[in-house]
Amino acid sequence: MASPVKTEETKRSAAPQDATSTRGGGGQGGGIGALVLNSLRGNMRQYGMLIALALIILLFQIWTGGILLEPLNVTNLIQQNSYILILAIGMMIVIIAGHIDLSVGSLAAFVGAASAVMMARNDVPWVLAVVISLLIGAAAGAWQGFWIAYVGIPSFIVTLAGMLVFRGGTQILLQGQSVAPFPDGFQAISNGFLPEGGPLSNYHDLTVLLGLGVIALTLIQEMRGRRQQIEHGLDVMPTNLFVIRCVLITAAITVFTLLLASYQGFPIVLIILSVLLVGFGYVMRNSVLGRHTYAIGGNQAAAKLSGVKDKRVIFLVFVNMGVLAALAGLVYAARLNAGTPNAGINFELEAISAAFIGGASATGGVGTVLGAIIGGLVLGVLNNGMSLVGIGTDYQQVIKGLVLIAAVGFDVYNKRRGGN
Repeated sequence: MASPVKTEETKRSAAPQDATSTRGGGGQGGGIGALVLNSLRGNMRQYGMLIALALIILLFQIWTGGILLEPLNVTNLIQQNSYILILAIGMMIVIIAGHIDLSVGSLAAFVGAASAVMMARNDVPWVLAVVISLLIGAAAGAWQGFWIAYVGIPSFIVTLAGMLVFRGGTQILLQGQSVAPFPDGFQAISNGFLPEGGPLSNYHDLTVLLGLGVIALTLIQEMRGRRQQIEHGLDVMPTNLFVIRCVLITAAITVFTLLLASYQGFPIVLIILSVLLVGFGYVMRNSVLGRHTYAIGGNQAAAKLSGVKDKRVIFLVFVNMGVLAALAGLVYAARLNAGTPNAGINFELEAISAAFIGGASATGGVGTVLGAIIGGLVLGVLNNGMSLVGIGTDYQQVIKGLVLIAAVGFDVYNKRRGGN
């Protein structure tokens, strides 16, 4: 059972370690600059989109005269793209498993419509409606996962059918009309903020406290990971480069926290996103289920021969995608304060694009949850920045298409260069 998993882990971990190794010839004797260049060169696949995101932010920050990173705009950026980021996390896992899901936009719309019917027409308490909506998403994911995993129908066909079924179901539920309004508690899922706490100041106190906690946890995790690599005899990043990395991470979190704290604080939907990022990141890195998902995406036949229960893993991947699509539908409906027939259009394309821009491989077995978030942010910043400078939606589509092909082309180039 362990053979393909270990092989996959080795493949995923070996490339960056070679480049960042203290034994790497390129980094010795060249100073910090040479070490940074050597590390970036070896980890270009991992850091490429992060660098691209930073450059895009810098470009639009200058182009918009500083509007892009104003606290209000940063908050809007998070709230406007939250449902795409939620979908991107699930889509990344589906793609890692070697499949695709074209139905997530329609399923999100269907769940949003169902929640609107429950709350606005039938006065169902919003907490109960949320639970029922997530169960609907899980049932839809299980339905599609059954046909894909146990019957063997390609995921492209099953989810294409699901896209039509759920889109039609949305029209039937709403009868072509928007249904509103939602209770205030439900709207807060997408539009609410953490409550103010502590003495009044120019910054949102609870947000500053949370930011400090995130910095502490991140640094502890970084040091723990480095110590574990040393204990297992693995190559690690040189100390001075590791310190620079920690300083950059701390600075980025501090700036982001102060930006939000100077407006209304952490949006509640950002808390939801953070929980999903940490939770799914941990599952994909450390759990047996995550490792089996990578193994199946890398080579399903070998994984099956080694004892991985491939059908059950694929089934669970689509159940998870259904739940996340339902959650995205709820967040979108809460933001609009209505269930609408046109909700979810092109959501699946945005989520798939985010996954591939974030480093997913079309052949499966490669990708990270953090990469999905970075890919979604690249698209979100492009959308927001181009709207701020007045670029029309027609040209926005062209530019996003070019960014997608450039990201995938860059990934293919790295694979060929590495002989993978």
